[in-house]
Amino acid sequence: MMATTHVLVGVAIAAAASLAVPELGALAVVAAAAGGVFPDLDLYAGHRKTLHFPVYYPVMASAAGAALLVSPSPWLWAVTLFLVAAAAHALMDAFGGGLELRPWRGTSEKAVYSHFHDRWVAPRRWIRYDGAPEDLGLALVAAVPGLVTFDGKVGLAVVGLLAISAFYVLLRKPLVAIAERLVQLVPAAVRGRLPRRFVEDLT
Repeated sequence: MMATTHVLVGVAIAAAASLAVPELGALAVVAAAAGGVFPDLDLYAGHRKTLHFPVYYPVMASAAGAALLVSPSPWLWAVTLFLVAAAAHALMDAFGGGLELRPWRGTSEKAVYSHFHDRWVAPRRWIRYDGAPEDLGLALVAAVPGLVTFDGKVGLAVVGLLAISAFYVLLRKPLVAIAERLVQLVPAAVRGRLPRRFVEDLT
């Protein structure tokens, strides 16, 4: 799914937490939004494997939540929300498309890597690929709690993320053709360092 969708889900998680603890404010938004995008920092280094933990993130989030019940503090709230959003990200990727340059073809059986099971989890394709129309639909739904709960800069950020999402959905497939041309211009020595999916789908 789109990185913007993951961030918006994080903001929705922050909105739910803010209903219970209103004083968290911006801390909840920053922590959950960061957790929502954090797993995708592995985009060019073992994407959906290096920083994606569909089993361990939920376990860590549960442990942090238990600690929060015993000794609540703003920073423990931040850690918990970060882990909950990261867990949601890793689990959501399992419900999307495969790890390939053209995921709408449905040829990859790699959605997200489970380190606990030491294997790739197959894609469910409930959302066929990142940037699919249904991905934008999910982003719109995820944006509602943030728009209802927060105003000011957070509300503007949510609207901005939706605009970026819509723009990306329009360009998602043409971007592959652009990537093809760019990869062909890359020297062979450098091309070997690109993520495998970019090279495999272009040969």
